[in-house]
Amino acid sequence: MTIEDEVHIMGQQLHSRITRIFGRSLHIREVDAGSCNGCEVEVNSLSNPIYDIERFGVHIVASPRHADMLLVTGPVTRNMELALLKTYNATPSPKLVAAMGSCACSGGIFGDTYASGGGVDRVLPVDIYIPGCPPRPQAVIFGLMMAMNTFEQKIRRTEVVA
Repeated sequence: MTIEDEVHIMGQQLHSRITRIFGRSLHIREVDAGSCNGCEVEVNSLSNPIYDIERFGVHIVASPRHADMLLVTGPVTRNMELALLKTYNATPSPKLVAAMGSCACSGGIFGDTYASGGGVDRVLPVDIYIPGCPPRPQAVIFGLMMAMNTFEQKIRRTEVVA
């Protein structure tokens, strides 16, 4: 099976879940909280002709106010902590937070230092972790599928409370 075939199969499954849950596209705001740009290259590659993630109903948006999900890369540097919190607060609820890459998941090689606060979960509630340094586009697509399961559970919990 080629990479294109693998991506197409996973993408169709992702598109089905997104359509069932949202009835429209999934809107993601990507936030670089202090990464080395390795993860950003992989996020950008998701929109190239090989992966073309938009055909599966996933759109990267410029504003957190239009987002359903925050995709955070890099360890949270001290300089980006406030900006990340403001972005999270500007995202409408219910929302998802995905930590993409080793640095976002645990602090990676940067750890918890004078310049870095470690992983994203030290600042925000993380719903899904996408490990790797950087994770391959297939891993990101798989992580988005897992995030859809988490989002469905969040919606159910909200409906039960309401």
